[in-house]
Amino acid sequence: MELQKSNIHMNRLKGKVTSQLTLDEDFNLPEMKPDLARIIMQQAEIQLEASKPMEDKAAVKGKLVFSLLYSPEEGEIPEQFAGAVPFEETLNFDGLELQDHLQVKWDIEDLTLTAVNSRKLRANAIVTLEVNADRLYDEVAAQEVTDAGELQTLTKRLEVLQMEVQKRDSFRVKEEIELTSNNPNIRQILWNSLELRNVECKPEDEKLTLRGELVLFAIYSGEEDHIPLQWMEKSILISGEVECPGCRSGMVSSTRISLGHKEIEARPDYDGENRVISVDAVLDLDIRLFEEGWVQLLCDLYQPGKKAVPKMKEAYFRSLLVKNGAKCKVVDQMKAAGEDKILQICHSSGSVKIDSAELVEDGLKVEGALVLQILYMSDDDKEPLRSLEGAVPFSDVVEARGIGPDCLWEMNPVIEQLTTVMLGNDEIEVKASLNLDTLVQRNCKENVVTDVEFQPMTPEELEQTPGIIGYIVRPEDSLWTVAKRFSTTKEIVLQTNGLATDALKPGQRLLLVKQGEEL
Repeated sequence: MELQKSNIHMNRLKGKVTSQLTLDEDFNLPEMKPDLARIIMQQAEIQLEASKPMEDKAAVKGKLVFSLLYSPEEGEIPEQFAGAVPFEETLNFDGLELQDHLQVKWDIEDLTLTAVNSRKLRANAIVTLEVNADRLYDEVAAQEVTDAGELQTLTKRLEVLQMEVQKRDSFRVKEEIELTSNNPNIRQILWNSLELRNVECKPEDEKLTLRGELVLFAIYSGEEDHIPLQWMEKSILISGEVECPGCRSGMVSSTRISLGHKEIEARPDYDGENRVISVDAVLDLDIRLFEEGWVQLLCDLYQPGKKAVPKMKEAYFRSLLVKNGAKCKVVDQMKAAGEDKILQICHSSGSVKIDSAELVEDGLKVEGALVLQILYMSDDDKEPLRSLEGAVPFSDVVEARGIGPDCLWEMNPVIEQLTTVMLGNDEIEVKASLNLDTLVQRNCKENVVTDVEFQPMTPEELEQTPGIIGYIVRPEDSLWTVAKRFSTTKEIVLQTNGLATDALKPGQRLLLVKQGEEL
């Protein structure tokens, strides 16, 4: 007799911790930059450089990277200034071990860039770090018994979601965008932004395929002084593959894709004229791939006439409840501040912030906001470039039939489409399509057999087991428990009582014959 065991690949959530830190630093403008008169627009992000698990602690290293577009003295073209505030944070994390996998999320709660004077800038930000930790491990469980002989076994088929791949990788996007013939040559790129839109990751055999787009926006000055400010927006197609050993088509992907390092600069074309914008960007991939499948678990065993003592343990598994790319439409209107009149919208950008998610019947009720920044041309001849910031709230229910407190969920919200249209001199209509990509797993616990020990039955135990007995079925009984209790087999009970199925009813009368006895 031998127990056949299997290793079921699972990941155990160790927990999460959050920390809020305040970053505050002053920056002096370089000598070649003109004086700062007014801030037009700003943007910032957190670039994570390293995250390291330690004993009961997590170390996170990164920097706040910001840039701003500002107006110098009247009549001068806008200028850009960029800076970075490095940080290192150690978070207390009870139970964290060196082998654990960390996933760090960040949120800039508040960012304030203020001019101390015309040559000095102060950057102040409140940043929230959320560190999630999990552990990839094998749940060892017996599946069946070979050469069982008279050993009776109870097995159960269970649908599980096994983690097959967990790693980090990157994907590089390089593109050269040539200006159209009606655009003047580039003297200097004054402002640029790059955003991910509508990105999806699909598992294939031994690889991941990536599809989506990068939206590039740039403001630049022409080579001649009389040329007004120029701007352009261009979608860059993301299409490619990342090698991924162990990946198979049909796997469930929970991969987070974020924009990492990027370089945007003007380059000369074949004629030596500055008419090309070069984009070099790196997408950071936090890859987690799961596979659905059925496993057979050995839940109990016994042998009539002998004392078989199974060694049991509680095993924890997860199954897929739903993988839902829920679509959410957002429509609202925004007004320009003050007495500005909007002549033309140059560019709009945004991000999704989830404020809360609560369980409702067959779903998750999600509330959040689409945080927007809109750059536009106003009717002010001296300083025409202006920006408008705001947040559009939204509420939606992500369908997840059967979701309950025993479920674990994670959400990755992204913007698929964003458009802004002028409704009048001071009003803008915002339309956006959001993808609330959600993975819901159900936790379950099973008692499984890990080993078995045979012990001889004492004469007293043998005498206490009757050879033939009448029995009335109780509500908690099953055919298995009855046969095991009276040292017989399911087959003998079925044959003796002329039963066609394993189903028993409370109050049903049975004649039970111990194996080896005869009527």
